[in-house]
Amino acid sequence: MAIRVLLPQPILPAGYEYLREHGYEVVDGRGFTEDDIVADIADCDAIIVRTAKITKRIFDAAPKLKILARHGAGYDGVDLAAAREHGVLVCTAGGANAISVAELTIFYMLYCSRNFKKVQKLYLEDYRQAKMGVPKTELEGKTLGLVGLGNIGKLVAKKAALGFDMTVLAYDPFAKKEGLPEYIQLLEDRDEIFKRSDYVSLHVPATPETIHSVSDREFGLMKETAYLINAARGSIVDEPALVRALQEGKIAGAGLDTLEKEPIDPTNPLVAMDNVLTAPHIGGATKEASSRSSVACAQAIDDYFSGRTPNFVVPELRDLLNK
Repeated sequence: MAIRVLLPQPILPAGYEYLREHGYEVVDGRGFTEDDIVADIADCDAIIVRTAKITKRIFDAAPKLKILARHGAGYDGVDLAAAREHGVLVCTAGGANAISVAELTIFYMLYCSRNFKKVQKLYLEDYRQAKMGVPKTELEGKTLGLVGLGNIGKLVAKKAALGFDMTVLAYDPFAKKEGLPEYIQLLEDRDEIFKRSDYVSLHVPATPETIHSVSDREFGLMKETAYLINAARGSIVDEPALVRALQEGKIAGAGLDTLEKEPIDPTNPLVAMDNVLTAPHIGGATKEASSRSSVACAQAIDDYFSGRTPNFVVPELRDLLNK
């Protein structure tokens, strides 16, 4: 009997083709709510997860499940304690969306530098004011501070330094100076990122250590002319603190690919601010990144069932490989 792989949401054709070419039975689920997945998962050996939250109830309903592959780099939507309880390995498509997220990070920086939301809102009613009266700046010569220097952070650094002649500072307690390109200055003091940067860009996962780790204290360190960029996870930022910082003029603005509540709450005050750009978490939503992620998830599943170690096992569950 073929190994069954549940897809609560469709993946890109390349992922389907990889699974079928390698002999797996693809189960297209009825949907991605908890009830939908519980109804579909009982006879499945693997699952590829896009935006669905995978709860303990889902793991409890999946006696045959051996591996979960996350269609992206983050895994905060998976109950890892329940995965461990049931012996389910959790993998990600690490690096598959790095190009797309890095490009979008640069987009947010450019958007903020030209005050584009305010310009776009104003130019039909007051063309001259939008053209001449709204402050605008260049990226060249500015300082970018990266919190997190993984695949995405390194790509952002490269594009910012080599494409826009920006000075790049970075903080990552897990990064090593050896082997880093000379255009990245790795700092040991996280506070210096917030004090010295014109743009602070977040590239860390949502963990107990990082959730709400950017709050009143960090905003108090930033320049009044500086911008916060978040294309990682909404929960990293303390949103009420960000709203206060913006209202009090402690920072100049923000580009936020994701907010803590998804789908977005239309009443969130950040949505209406002229100096804040928000979006529905589209960093990895390009065709290219989605195709790479689909294949990466399929490969992880095939690696596991073929006796190989998948490339991107979440660190908290790596010990399951030895069991």
